[in-house]
Amino acid sequence: MPLAAPDLDAAFEACRRETAEWAKTFYLGTLLLPFEKRRAIWAIYVWCRRTDELMDSPEAQARPVEELADRLNRWELKTRDLFKGHVNDELDAVMVDTLERFPQSIQPYLDMIEGQRMDLTWTRYPRFDDLRLYCYRVAGTVGLMTQGVMGLDQAYSSAPWSDRPDTSDAAVALGIANQLTNILRDVGEDRGRGRIYLPLEDLEHFGYSEDDLMAGRMNQAWKDLMAFQLRRAREWFDRSEAGVRWLSRDARWPVWTSLRLYRSILNVIERHDYDVFNKRAYVGKLNKLLDLPRSFVLAQSR
Repeated sequence: MPLAAPDLDAAFEACRRETAEWAKTFYLGTLLLPFEKRRAIWAIYVWCRRTDELMDSPEAQARPVEELADRLNRWELKTRDLFKGHVNDELDAVMVDTLERFPQSIQPYLDMIEGQRMDLTWTRYPRFDDLRLYCYRVAGTVGLMTQGVMGLDQAYSSAPWSDRPDTSDAAVALGIANQLTNILRDVGEDRGRGRIYLPLEDLEHFGYSEDDLMAGRMNQAWKDLMAFQLRRAREWFDRSEAGVRWLSRDARWPVWTSLRLYRSILNVIERHDYDVFNKRAYVGKLNKLLDLPRSFVLAQSR
């Protein structure tokens, strides 16, 4: 049964708190959205976080692969029920409310679950094409989940479907860019879990071995490898910019803000001289606040 309004408000508030705690840069962007849109984005974020936790939480990492696979199977069934309007808990309630207000396809949600299934067996990525598929599934899908919430500019929203711009490619590109940034920031952390997300073909090309990475060797080969990875991530951010201008006016500022702040993490990695083994790259509060007016100016033009 649907939750009563006060209980639904409380469930959305729980999503807000969780987003604020675990996705600070992303959360700042959501605060610039209108009330209904920001609540929907918080609900989608928490659903994605629950999906990720099935594989990446400390508790999950101690579980056997077979149990994790079963968890993902049950989560997929629960998700399919969710899209049929079945409510079993507070997260279901806020998601059903979100889907009613902002209808969308189930496919990106199922694709994200497939991305978690990749983590059951993939600890290395031979080629960038393999990594790109993973990045699409675990992050590009978020762009597809949220583009309907963001909406199109009023000039296009009432146009015939054939005349409306398609923001899907740009939405996916932003998700991939964000995930590539996560991977570069978290190389040292992932190493501790026995995972290497940087494509092995790139390591070979720059003469940097898996043993070098596991040992955290900071040599010229590493710096050249990382400089190449940062250029690639920036190219995906550039691709994502093309779609922001089509978004509704009330969504452009938060999307520009999130895009620019997340891309700034790459600048911090450079300032740390590519030392992601010993230093955590993040954007400070002051720099976040200083970027808000710049993003606002960008959001006013199409």
